[in-house]
Amino acid sequence: MSYQIEFSGVAKRFPTKAQPEPAYAVQDLNLKISKGEVVSVIGPSGCGKSTLLNMGSGLYLPTEGAVLVDGKQVTGPVRQVAFMLQKDLLMPWRTIRRNVEIGMEIDKVPKEQRRPIAEALLKKCHLAGFEDHYPYQLSGGMRQRAALARTLAVNPDVLLLDEPFSALDAQTKMVLQQDLAATLWAEKKTALFITHDLIEAIALSDRILVMSERPGKIIEEIVVKLPHRNDPMQRRAMPEIAPIQAHLMKLLKVGDSVH
Repeated sequence: MSYQIEFSGVAKRFPTKAQPEPAYAVQDLNLKISKGEVVSVIGPSGCGKSTLLNMGSGLYLPTEGAVLVDGKQVTGPVRQVAFMLQKDLLMPWRTIRRNVEIGMEIDKVPKEQRRPIAEALLKKCHLAGFEDHYPYQLSGGMRQRAALARTLAVNPDVLLLDEPFSALDAQTKMVLQQDLAATLWAEKKTALFITHDLIEAIALSDRILVMSERPGKIIEEIVVKLPHRNDPMQRRAMPEIAPIQAHLMKLLKVGDSVH
């Protein structure tokens, strides 16, 4: 079976001031994600979750093992992989439309093709009418919607999402979760999603991976056997959520939160 993204025996080491030898951030990572699958990663702060995404995108290369996208080893940034972060990183001097177009500009998509793609995505992300606004004129939730539109504009096969909604208020977060889930489902996109919100992980994912403290290793995989992955609002309302959340909290040894 072929996988969209695969981590095979992956480890990453970084130099530290405290130790003469580089220290492991993550170690012994083995992970396979099929096309159209959404996998969330949770774990304590500093366990290497973001390092995992950076290796998936080609921004970091593993010290040991290999990362593969569509069966090809990652040796640098990968065209079909897109990254979305907690900070929207919109360019303040560009309109929202032109921010969404930036990836297409880099890919040398003709100008006459960029505009309708950007406007269609902004409409899909509930930003119709704000195309000519600048980032400072939008709320945090609207800016993050624009960042999602920008991520989707390059039509990636794989989305790497690093706590993209963690800075938003609860209501805005749920709206964006709904938008993201519907898009991933409709377009059969593959996603690797980092979050510290256990309910968010359950609501959005096919599988949840729990990582240990540093050096980060995958200590358990939970398959989320619930319907409505395209509709996290419905999943949130299901009583089956509670025992999954309790199990995750037990694994993470937390009382009421995880970071």
